[in-house]
Amino acid sequence: MPYEQQVIDLGHDDEGPVVATVIRRRAESATRRAVLYIHGYVDYFFQTHVADFYVERGWDFYAIDLRKYGRSLLPHQTPNFCRSITEYFPELDEAARIIRADGHDSVLLAAHSTGGLIAPLWAHARRADGLIAGLFLNSPFFDFNVGWFLRRPGVSVVGGLARARPYRIVPLGLASAYGQSLHIDHRGAWDYDLRWKPIGGFPVRAGWLRAIQHAQRRLRAGLDIRVPILVATSAESYRHRNWAPEAMSRDAVLDVNHMARWAPGLGRHITVVRIDGGLHDLTLSAPDVRAEVFSELDRWLAAYVAGERSAGTAPTPHAGAPADAG
Repeated sequence: MPYEQQVIDLGHDDEGPVVATVIRRRAESATRRAVLYIHGYVDYFFQTHVADFYVERGWDFYAIDLRKYGRSLLPHQTPNFCRSITEYFPELDEAARIIRADGHDSVLLAAHSTGGLIAPLWAHARRADGLIAGLFLNSPFFDFNVGWFLRRPGVSVVGGLARARPYRIVPLGLASAYGQSLHIDHRGAWDYDLRWKPIGGFPVRAGWLRAIQHAQRRLRAGLDIRVPILVATSAESYRHRNWAPEAMSRDAVLDVNHMARWAPGLGRHITVVRIDGGLHDLTLSAPDVRAEVFSELDRWLAAYVAGERSAGTAPTPHAGAPADAG
């Protein structure tokens, strides 16, 4: 089935015009159920095997490349930058409007990493709308993967700097070990656009760091999401900046214990599962690990979201996105 794209005009900010991009793939039969996928930091939608999973089970699949990410990144923009997580709410609201207009009245939010921070905050803010049926959070970014001093006083100091110099680069960039474990040109199995997802990430800016700090503080204070939530993490974190074989079977970006610690505060119905051998994006793990992720998701959907197990088989493992997804 082909992919379609729709560009959302979001007006202007201090850097100029702003857009977001919705990518859609329909199931073979008409359905009132849909998935909205929200990517992570230094990321964009290319995981077409994830779309396969949902489409084969009778869900229409939507993904969004948020402003200043992936297909939505314009030449004049600072990649992946925001001053507040709420800046993403207008494009999520518009994506929800598009999904409703397409005839859907039940939406699963599937979100990874920073998307897994944005999605609960948006779902909490829109909980009265009745559209969202569940959340699947894949290695959500609930806390910084640094020691306590840097997580709390240190990040607060940088947050103060952000008021005066939001675009200033701070020394908290991503290590290359994770990217090396993913991309086919290095040690991984996945082919994606390195302009949009570089191996070492993009520079971290003070304004973005402050936005994440405020969002995490709000999430850790407790949310009231009234639909089932599945939080999935790797069983272990990889705690070195340089690559080693263990980086191929652990979360090399975040601390998995933070995710389990803060998950219960999201709402009233929380399931947490830890996946042995999982990478930070669990759906990009080795084929057997990926199969376990999809199996856990399948059971959870059937029990709490879909009402009954939909027909379909596990998606065939493959690497990268086809040309019509771009």
